[in-house]
Amino acid sequence: MSLSAAMKTAQSSFSNVGLQSAVVSKNIANASNPAYARRAAVLATAASGATVVETQRAQNEALLKQNLLSISKTAGQDTLLAGLTQMKTMLGGEGYELAPSTYLAKLRDNLQAFADKPNEVSLAETVVADATDVANSLNSTSAALQKLRAEADADIDTAVTELNRLLKEFKTYNDKVKQSTAAGTQDNDALDQRDKLLTQISEIVGVTTVTRTNNDLALYTSDGTVLFETVPRTVSFEATTTYTAAVDGNQILIDGVPVQAGAGGNTSAQGSLAALLQLRDHAAPTFQKQLDEMSRTLVSMFSENVETPPGSGTFLPTDGLFTWSGVPTVNSPGLAGVIKVNPAVITSQGGNSMLLRDGINETFNVDNNASFSELLNGYAAAFETPQTYDPDAAIDTTGTILAFSTGSVGWLEQIRSAATTASDDKNALLGRTQDALQNVTAVSLDEELALLLDLEQSYKASAKLVSAVDEMITALLQAAG
Repeated sequence: MSLSAAMKTAQSSFSNVGLQSAVVSKNIANASNPAYARRAAVLATAASGATVVETQRAQNEALLKQNLLSISKTAGQDTLLAGLTQMKTMLGGEGYELAPSTYLAKLRDNLQAFADKPNEVSLAETVVADATDVANSLNSTSAALQKLRAEADADIDTAVTELNRLLKEFKTYNDKVKQSTAAGTQDNDALDQRDKLLTQISEIVGVTTVTRTNNDLALYTSDGTVLFETVPRTVSFEATTTYTAAVDGNQILIDGVPVQAGAGGNTSAQGSLAALLQLRDHAAPTFQKQLDEMSRTLVSMFSENVETPPGSGTFLPTDGLFTWSGVPTVNSPGLAGVIKVNPAVITSQGGNSMLLRDGINETFNVDNNASFSELLNGYAAAFETPQTYDPDAAIDTTGTILAFSTGSVGWLEQIRSAATTASDDKNALLGRTQDALQNVTAVSLDEELALLLDLEQSYKASAKLVSAVDEMITALLQAAG
C-alpha cells in the first residue's frame, strides 16, 4: 500500500467514525423517546475503503400494523369500561346500595309489615319514606345516566376536533416523506413523526394503512371508510348540549359515512369514538329503558281502580302511591326521571300517610276500620305477581318487579364483567405487541455504548495509521537529506 493510499484510507475511516458517532449519539439522546426509531449507519465498499452510504431507520411494517390494531381495540375497550364503571357507581358501587332494587326490597318488606298492622301510623310513614327512597333512586340514576350521555357527547366532540387536527398534521409529514423518497433520500425524522401520529389517530378511530408510490400512506377506518388519501377527509360532528331520555345524539361522519357504534361487553369498537357512541346510544339508553319500565310498573302496581264517573260501573286505574310529572304518559321515555310519591300521602306536604290504607282518590275503607288491609294486601301481592316488560329493556320480559330490578343490576354487572375481562386481555396483547415492536425499533443503551467503544477502537486504529505514515514520511525526508 502506498503512503497516499494509506492516508486516504485513514481519512475515510475518520469520516466514517464521525458519521457513525453522530448516529449513535442521536440514538442515545432519544433512548427514552417512544416515538423514535433506532438509526444505523450503513457502510459499503469504495475505492478508498468502506464508506457510509446511508442512515437506515429500524422498522417493521407488520408489527406496526398489529400495534395500531391493538391500540385501537384497547382504547375502545377501556373507554367502554370507564363508562360502565361510572354506571355502576351510580348504583352505589360493589354493594349496589343505591340501586332501585335495594330500595324496592325494603318497600316490599315494610309494606307487608304495614298490611299486617294497618292501624300503625308509624308503619304508614315508613312505607311512604321507603317509596320516596325508591322514587329518588330512580330519579337520581336517570339524571346521572343522562349526564353520562352528555359527557360522552362532549368527549366525542373533543375527539373529533383532535382527529381533524391529527389528520392535518399527518398530511404535513406524509408530504415530507413523499418528497424525500422521490428525491432518493429518506427523511427519518418525518417517518418518526408520521408513525407517532398514526399511533395517536388509532386511539381515536380504528385505522388501516396502505403504502403507495414514494412511501405515500393512505388511511382507512376499520370499516373501510377513507380517512386520508393525499388529503385528510372531513370528520364532522354536531354536539348536543342537553340530554334527556327522549333526545338522540347526532352521528359522527367521516367523509360523509356514519361511524358505527361498538357492540357487546367485549366491544367490537376500535378507537374511543365507537366506544363513546356505544355508551351514549346503546348502553345508557338500555339502562334508562330498564329504569323507565320499573317506574311504569310501580305506577301500575299502586294505582287505584276508581269508578269513573261515580255510579257508572266503569272503573279506571288512577294514580295511587306513585305518580309523575313532566312526561305526557306513563309509557313516555324518561319516566324514571320524573316519577314521584303522591303528595297526598306525604305528611310534610300536607298529606296523610294513612290514605295509602284507606284510598287516595276515594275512600275504600268506608267504615274507617282500623284493621282494614284490603288495599295494602293487594299492593303486597303485586310484588309477587309477574308483570310484562318491554323487550327493548334487554332483560326478561316477564317477572316480578323485584326480579326485574335485580335483573337490571345483573345485566349491568354482566356487561361490565365482560368488559373488564376483555380490557385485561386487550391490554395484555397491546403490551406484547408493543414489546415486540420496541425490540425491533427501540434504542438499547447497552448496544449503543458497546458500538461507541468499537468506534473508539476504530478511531485509535486510524490514528495509529496516520502516525505510522507520518513517521515514514519524516524518515523519508530525512534520508533524502
